[in-house]
Amino acid sequence: MSTSISRRNLLVTASGSVLAGCMDAHRPSAAAPASASPAVTPSDTPTGPKTPAGPLPAGLPDQIEHGPRDRPRVALTFHAQGEPELAAALLAEAERAGARLTVLAVGTWLDTYPELARRVLDGGHELGNHTQTHVDIGALDEAAATAEIEGCARRLERLTGSRGRWFRPSQSRLTTALVVRLARRAGYPHLLSYDVDSLDYTDPGPGTVRATVAREAGPGSVVSLHFGHPGTVAALPGILDDLHRRGLRAVTTSELLT
Repeated sequence: MSTSISRRNLLVTASGSVLAGCMDAHRPSAAAPASASPAVTPSDTPTGPKTPAGPLPAGLPDQIEHGPRDRPRVALTFHAQGEPELAAALLAEAERAGARLTVLAVGTWLDTYPELARRVLDGGHELGNHTQTHVDIGALDEAAATAEIEGCARRLERLTGSRGRWFRPSQSRLTTALVVRLARRAGYPHLLSYDVDSLDYTDPGPGTVRATVAREAGPGSVVSLHFGHPGTVAALPGILDDLHRRGLRAVTTSELLT
C-alpha cells in the first residue's frame, strides 16, 4: 500500500536518523533513576481536573485489549518517548484530521519535556502512565514495580493535576497479576493493553506501518503506536484516511469504552 509522505520529508531529514521511541524488550531505553524528582517550572502548574471525567462502564477486564466491536470507533494509543519535534508533528497531524489520541508517557520523557504533558491535553487527547523508566516491569519485584508505576504517576499529577486514567505496562502487551494489583493500588483499576501492534518501533517504513494498521484494526480496536519515530509521523495521515474511508473514527480510549 502506498503512502504519501512528501509533506513530511523535511521532518524526516531533520531528524537525521531514526529516533528512539518506546522500545521492545530487546531495546531498553536509557533512563534516570525512578526516585528522581521531576523539575517543574511555573508553567507546569497543574490546571487540569484532578480525575478523568466520566465513569467507565462496569464489567471491564483488568487488562483491556479492545473496546466494543459494534461501534465504529478505534483508539490509537501512543507510547511516549523521543524527540519533542516528532511528538508535536504527530499531534498536529492528528488534530488536523479531528482525531483524538491516547498518549502513555514514560516518566523520564516527562522529566525532559514537561511542557508536552499540557500540550497533549490541550490538543484534546488523553494522557496516561507508561512507567517511569520503561524497564520490563513484569520482571521486577514489588518494591521496584511500585516505584516504576508511582514515579510516573507522581509526575503526571504534578504536571497536570491528574495521574491519568490509564496505565500501560512496559515491554509487554499483558502483564503479571502483581503489576495489575500494584497499578490498582496506585489508582489505575484497569490496565490498557491493545489488540493491534503496529510494530512501528521496528522502523519498517511508513507504508508498512500503515498497511499493518489497515489490515488488523477494526471496530473497537486499540492500536499500539509510538512517538519518537519519523516513519510513524509519516504514516499517520494515511492511517487516519484509511479509518475514515471505512467509517471508523479515532477517539480516546475513554471515548472508545463509554
